[in-house]
Amino acid sequence: MNKNLPENSNANSRRKFVKQGLQAAVAFTIIPRFVMGRGYLAPSDKINLGYIGTGKQSRSLVNSFKDIAQAVAGSDVDKQKLAAFQKIVEKNNAEATQKQDYKGFKGYADFRELLQRKDIDAVVIATPDHWHAVMAVMAANAGKHVYCEKPMAHSVAEGRAMVDAMKKNKVILQVGSMQRSSDKFRTAVDLVRNGYIGRVNEVLVNVGDPAIAFDLTGMPMPDYLNWDGWVGPAPMRPFHTELSPPVEKDIYPNWRNYKEYGGGILSDWGAHMFDIAQWGLDMDSTGPVKFIPPTDANAKRGLVMVYENGIVMKHEDFGRNWGVRFKGEFGNLDVSRGFLDSNPANIAKAVLKADMPRVYNSTNHYQDWLDCIKSGKQPICDVETGHRSSSVCALANIAYWMKRPLDWDPKKEQFKKDDEANALLKPAFRGDWKLV
Repeated sequence: MNKNLPENSNANSRRKFVKQGLQAAVAFTIIPRFVMGRGYLAPSDKINLGYIGTGKQSRSLVNSFKDIAQAVAGSDVDKQKLAAFQKIVEKNNAEATQKQDYKGFKGYADFRELLQRKDIDAVVIATPDHWHAVMAVMAANAGKHVYCEKPMAHSVAEGRAMVDAMKKNKVILQVGSMQRSSDKFRTAVDLVRNGYIGRVNEVLVNVGDPAIAFDLTGMPMPDYLNWDGWVGPAPMRPFHTELSPPVEKDIYPNWRNYKEYGGGILSDWGAHMFDIAQWGLDMDSTGPVKFIPPTDANAKRGLVMVYENGIVMKHEDFGRNWGVRFKGEFGNLDVSRGFLDSNPANIAKAVLKADMPRVYNSTNHYQDWLDCIKSGKQPICDVETGHRSSSVCALANIAYWMKRPLDWDPKKEQFKKDDEANALLKPAFRGDWKLV
């Protein structure tokens, strides 16, 4: 008996199942029906999504997905944020179905209950960084595809565990590094890879500061928040609204500044910009082999990273806000969300020849993930790519903290002859949380 069919299925229902599958294959739409992870049929024409973490980022993501997937559940340790998220979803669902009282959404205080639902095909994880790996691994083990916000992982070991879990369970993970689905960044990468700036000598990446240790004074605990659940596997620290602001304060919270829960703005934006640098250098499956911090122990810029082929990547402010500058023998190419230009100017304006290779072309980061769930192919920012980009961020933080040069082996994913640095590659989880 096919365990993916209901227990009371008979021969007729089997034939109907096969017929419907063939019809779906013939009448292909941009909305995937067949979900690869556990081989079951999605209960509607749209993929059913569960959202884990329903704060500011998820409130944005649910609107990005609303026309191509259906939000049926959400989970959060903050009752107010979950309630606000539910209102958005129910409004979207009502508009889509033209039913004023349409509900179709259930909230959970514990994400593990959400993962137990068989009708949920995939999850969107938009929590603080320290939760990403545990939740993603558990989701994969439950047969759910995963959209995980960047940086994908909080440590190198967590990232590798995520890679292994996705492969083991044959599920598709897309990292929220949506710059890869932007024409501006894709064009920059194609120009660099096709030699329009000549041999690349150096890449400058301008993003924010490394992470610091938690240094806030505790505040009274609000009754709508489960703080133990918010902290989860990370080190326990006192509650503060900088870490988890009330829902009416519509801002991105500052947990990302503290090493216990994030990787500083170095990781928060580095997961975008180091990611583009790695893409342009064709280094998506590896990383630098040397990390050389600035001589000034208090400096927050100046880290030098060297790839095995000799190309240097620097964490450096080149005066144009967060962005990437590729420096080559024929000139420089600068790219960010606000610009794509070059010196000399003709480089950025060049049109690639028809026979030149192009990188993966995704024009919609969210649709790309859903299409890959259907096809079984890897998306524009797959789990291995996301792991390597988040690893650069984690390793850069370690170099700033250690304040001395470090030699890195990208294949073994270990520092060479440095037990002290290697101890920082994996988390010391609190309580019973594990990466299994």
